[in-house]
Amino acid sequence: MERIYLLKLENGASVEARADINLEISPHDVCVFIRDFYTDLGVVCRELDPTKLKSPVPSLPQIQRLAEPADLEKAKENQAKNRTALATTQTLVEQLGLEMKLINAHSSLDGKLMTIQFSADGRVDFRELIKELTRARCSRIELRQIGVRDETGIYGGIGVCGQVLCCTRFLKEFNSINVKMAKEQDLSLTPATISGACGRLKCCLKYEHDGYAELAKGMPRKGEYCETPAGKGRITDRNLLTRKVFVTLENGNVNQYSVDEIKIVPPPEHRGAPGQKRGSQDRNRGGGASNEEGGAARENRGNRGGGQSGGGNGSGRENRGGRGGAQGSEGNAPGRENRPPRPPRKQDDDNGDAEKDK
Repeated sequence: MERIYLLKLENGASVEARADINLEISPHDVCVFIRDFYTDLGVVCRELDPTKLKSPVPSLPQIQRLAEPADLEKAKENQAKNRTALATTQTLVEQLGLEMKLINAHSSLDGKLMTIQFSADGRVDFRELIKELTRARCSRIELRQIGVRDETGIYGGIGVCGQVLCCTRFLKEFNSINVKMAKEQDLSLTPATISGACGRLKCCLKYEHDGYAELAKGMPRKGEYCETPAGKGRITDRNLLTRKVFVTLENGNVNQYSVDEIKIVPPPEHRGAPGQKRGSQDRNRGGGASNEEGGAARENRGNRGGGQSGGGNGSGRENRGGRGGAQGSEGNAPGRENRPPRPPRKQDDDNGDAEKDK
């Protein structure tokens, strides 16, 4: 029977390896393991549960033994080679004009494989770089592109919580994280608050999301109205961990209450006063007359080219008439308002006086 351990390499990469049950291994021990065609060193982090592994146990690297002083001395010699190889690679990257940032270089214990990790914004064609490095190093070269989160996990650091970064301690897989998780946890959406050391959304937003979702089940939402011992108010903020809410009262004061001290009430009804909007009762800027005898209040502005206005079936429409046409018919619309006839012209009065003189 075999045990499964998590090993951490010098370049920050993690490896799951199996060991014989008779081999006594403790955390922080340095072990020698064999993988594919090369041998390497790794520091034991912790023991893993074999039932939770994604890869089959027989395919995992095999831990051979604990590291000896000769192995540690060989690892120090490889570190000097790694620095030289990293400088050579940086020179070739500048000559080829590649947009990539080199992170580190790591040589296996037996020197058969050198792994160079880098980060870049997109895909990088490094085939020509591989040829030049293989010719210069005379060994197998592996270029591995990593993301900014993996890069931060390699460098390490201290988070705003005062603890070592999660990506350095235990997070090995980075799941999808979105801003919606921060909203549901009532966090400020400013980048400085929800971003981690890598500049991306904090990883703790993901694995703490289920806990906050459970706490939010019995909590009122922001914007709801409630009754408090000091009167009615509206919830403006809440704390899911302490299960307390901040209520803005009608007098403007802001008080803090627990969930048990308040009672959610429906929002106040809006007052339906006549003329809620300016000019809602009279849509006509010219002040069209309304029908006081029970007709509809539609306004007939008339035809520009003349003619009669629409028929009078008791509608209460105002007839303004056409610009050059005849007046609306009288008598067919009892509820219609008609304009008074024009007074006779002065010329007509003079003609009438002349006829009387004759």
